[in-house]
Amino acid sequence: MKKIQIAPVWRFSDEAGNQLDPKLFELLKAVHRHGKLTLAADDVSISYRHAWNMLKRWHEFFGTALVELQRGRGARLLPLGEKLLWAEQRMSARLGPQLESLASELNLAIQQSLEGIKPVLRLHASHGYAVELLPNYLEELRLDLQYCTPREALAALNRGGCDLAGFHLPRGEVGAAVSRDYRDLLKPRSHRVVRFITRRQGLMVAAGNPLAVQGLDDLARREVRFINRQASSGTRALLDGLLASVGLPAEKVSGYELEEYTHSAIAAYVAAGMADAGFGVEAAARRFGLAFVPLALEDYLLICHRRSLYESRLEQLRAMLAGQAFQSAVAALPGYFPDRCGEVGGLEGLLPR
Repeated sequence: MKKIQIAPVWRFSDEAGNQLDPKLFELLKAVHRHGKLTLAADDVSISYRHAWNMLKRWHEFFGTALVELQRGRGARLLPLGEKLLWAEQRMSARLGPQLESLASELNLAIQQSLEGIKPVLRLHASHGYAVELLPNYLEELRLDLQYCTPREALAALNRGGCDLAGFHLPRGEVGAAVSRDYRDLLKPRSHRVVRFITRRQGLMVAAGNPLAVQGLDDLARREVRFINRQASSGTRALLDGLLASVGLPAEKVSGYELEEYTHSAIAAYVAAGMADAGFGVEAAARRFGLAFVPLALEDYLLICHRRSLYESRLEQLRAMLAGQAFQSAVAALPGYFPDRCGEVGGLEGLLPR
C-alpha cells in the first residue's frame, strides 16, 4: 500500500542552504541513550565512520561540536547537541498529531483514486499512543483518523462528521465530575460505547526525581516549575479535577498557565529541563527517560451511534480490538492496559445523576 508520510525538514539559512540529515537526530538520540558512538551507530544502522563524519561535518558547520568523544569514556552530548535533540523532539511532539491528521486525509483521497471507493471508518479522537496503533491493525478497512479535543470529537459525531468519537474519562469521583462537562454532547438513547483501552496518568519528572516530587501537593513548592496541557484537552480536565480533589488552587502551581499540546510535548519539555514536572501518560514519560508518579487511571472510550453499531466497518473494528495482536501491542505500552477491548455498552455508567 502506498502511503504519504509528512515530516518537517530542517534547513539553515545560509548561502549554501544546508539541510540536516534526519539521521543526525537519530544519532544524537542514540548517543544520549547508549553513551558510546559505536553502539549509537549500530542503533541507527550506519557505520562508525559514517557517524563520525556526520558529526564532523556539523561540527564544522556550527563551529562547535555536538558530541564529545573521549577515549575509554564513551560519548556524551555537548550543549548544542542537547539543544538540537530537544528542539527536534519538541517539534515532533507538537506538530506530529496535526501532520498525521493531514496525512490521513491525503492518503484516503489518493487511495480512493487508485483503488476506487472502499469502506472508510472516520474516527475523530483525542491523540494518544494506543490510537496511533489503529492504522497498523485495520488491514483492509480504510481509517480516516483526525486528532482533536474530546468535545470536538463528540460534536463531530453528533453532526455526522465522523463515525466514532474518542474521548477519555477518569475513574472514580473525578471521572464523575469530568463527565458532566460532556453531558450536553452525550445522548444515552442513540449513542453506544465501544471500550478501547485503559491508561495511567500522573506526574512526569526528571530521571531520578531529584526534587522528590511525590504528589500534587509538591506542585505548590516554589522550586517546582510545572508545564500544563491546553485547557481544552481531556488531560487538563483530569488534572483540574485532581487539583480540586486535594484542595490545591491552580494559582499555587508555578507554570500552570504554560501550555503544551500533546503528552510527548510535555515529556520533551521536562526532559529538556525547561520544567521540573508535567502531567500526562506514563508511556510518554518512559519514552523520554523520565521518572513517573502515578495518580489516576482513565478509560479511553469510543462513542458511536446505535444505528451504525452493526455495520461492517464497526464490526471489523470491534473484532480487531478484541484480537490478540492489537491487545499485545497495547500491553507493550507502559501504563496502557487492554481492558475489555471492543465490548459494547450504554452510556448509563458514564453520566452520574
